[in-house]
Amino acid sequence: MAARKGIDLNYLQLDQLFDVLNPSSDLAELFARMKREDLGVDGIDLTTEAMVDSDEVVEAEIIARKDATVSGLRTIPGLLDAYFGKKGGMAVTELTEDGFVVAPGDVVAKLCGPLANVLVVERPILNLMGRLCGVATLTAEYVAAVKGSNASIYDTRKTTPGLRGLEKYAVRCGGGRNHRMGLFDAMLVKDNHLAGVEAAELTAVLNDRLARIRRKRKHSAQFVEVEVDTLEQLEAVLASDGGLVDIVLLDNMGPKRLCEAVGMRDAARPEIELEASGGVNLATAAMIASTGVDRISVGAVTHSVTVLDLGLDIQ
Repeated sequence: MAARKGIDLNYLQLDQLFDVLNPSSDLAELFARMKREDLGVDGIDLTTEAMVDSDEVVEAEIIARKDATVSGLRTIPGLLDAYFGKKGGMAVTELTEDGFVVAPGDVVAKLCGPLANVLVVERPILNLMGRLCGVATLTAEYVAAVKGSNASIYDTRKTTPGLRGLEKYAVRCGGGRNHRMGLFDAMLVKDNHLAGVEAAELTAVLNDRLARIRRKRKHSAQFVEVEVDTLEQLEAVLASDGGLVDIVLLDNMGPKRLCEAVGMRDAARPEIELEASGGVNLATAAMIASTGVDRISVGAVTHSVTVLDLGLDIQ
């Protein structure tokens, strides 16, 4: 594949990836919104104010209630800063790391500080970490399903609005890989972009338009991908000029057609990667991977996640 400018997210370690996907300014904005929706514009927890001695200090444990792949620990310090400033006199002890697997009853982290502050951040922390652990855990199940094949599991843009960076980080915690971050860093030419273009015209259209945008943007895209629904369209894409297309997305093709597509690619343009999409679930992932595709995109790892059951117990 031709070299591209910019950052390839999939070559970053988790700590680097977190910072790249979630700039501190974005997280501060997210945490500020979380605080406002919970405490209102005046920053008040009416129940805690009435019932809790402001001087009381406690230790609390964040505990996994189910088997899980951990994600979201790195959000806790920033969330505490956003709610209280300088973490509100609270100390955080991480007892595992993002990307590690825990069992029911395992303590993920400990918080030590004023009881009033612990009660204020209990639900925000559990909401956010539960979501991210759910993404990581489901991703890990898909990764396990295709183990032994050459296919990798990729996420999509089907993410929770405002949480894309965190959810893509969680995908990596689960062993998956990141597709494009948004519309700005890579090109995915979908069927709606090619509405009215027949298969017979597709090669010429791609040669013209992709060459033009490549010149204009000076190869700023991480990759260029083209979606096809038929083997005739795939043949047309494979006939395009070299260096224009990096990946072909095979949309809603059954195993037989995927195998045929892999054979066509291997014979004509082995440098192009093939991505399968549509009809992917935990029951079909292994079969799809066995066809020889390089990538399997799974929207479910971010859009159909069960929030992980975490608890916060005050000791």
